[in-house]
Amino acid sequence: MAESIIRFEKVNKWYGNNFHVLRDIDLNVARGEKIVICGPSGSGKSTLIRCINRLEEHQEGRLVVDGVELSDDVKAVDEVRKKVGMVFQQFNLFPHLTVLDNLTLSPMWVGKLPRKEAVEKAMQQLERVRIADQAGKYPLQLSGGQQQRVAIARALCLTPKIMLFDEPTSALDPEMIKEVLDVMIELADQGITMLCVTHEMGFAKAVADCVIFMDEGQIVESSPPHEFFNNPKSERSRDFLSKILGH
Repeated sequence: MAESIIRFEKVNKWYGNNFHVLRDIDLNVARGEKIVICGPSGSGKSTLIRCINRLEEHQEGRLVVDGVELSDDVKAVDEVRKKVGMVFQQFNLFPHLTVLDNLTLSPMWVGKLPRKEAVEKAMQQLERVRIADQAGKYPLQLSGGQQQRVAIARALCLTPKIMLFDEPTSALDPEMIKEVLDVMIELADQGITMLCVTHEMGFAKAVADCVIFMDEGQIVESSPPHEFFNNPKSERSRDFLSKILGH
């Protein structure tokens, strides 16, 4: 069995006193595993992955990322964030900086990398997402699909062990979705651990080792893709799939 890189043990989270957004989450993610998380709006999907790099704090249970337990310890949080890249729904690029400067900013300031090395690494990642020819442009000069690929390249510049994707195609026009998913499929083939919140079920079938279905803050089902799509265990999963797949 592959070594665990992320481990949730009875993790609970509330917003305020009443909204129990994560309920007793138990989850082991193996090193190099590709997980797709799906479910209805408000089911806790985004909150779950945002806990992994402490963008959200859990109140109960244990969450261990690459051997480091996440807590209020700032050093532990910093250590985990150096290992985890994240791509959001919105691209979150600095509009006043060129594509290249967006990519070199964090390696130079956080990673203390000399500019020459940061530029070399940035260009390597832009090549990786097939957008190196756009390095001198500003984000608003690019299409949405190109901006999202820049955001992926920026996350890769810190050489993360884990990549988190929070509905990375939901803000894109339909014709731009494929170019972003193609890049993510290539990343999946390169052994990086990935957790992706998405409703792109074709991507889940092509890439995922495991599909997790969440509802009301709980993991209702966790199965290999062929089992999840062909023989979902729960009535709630079957209902969700019938709506999202248009049957």
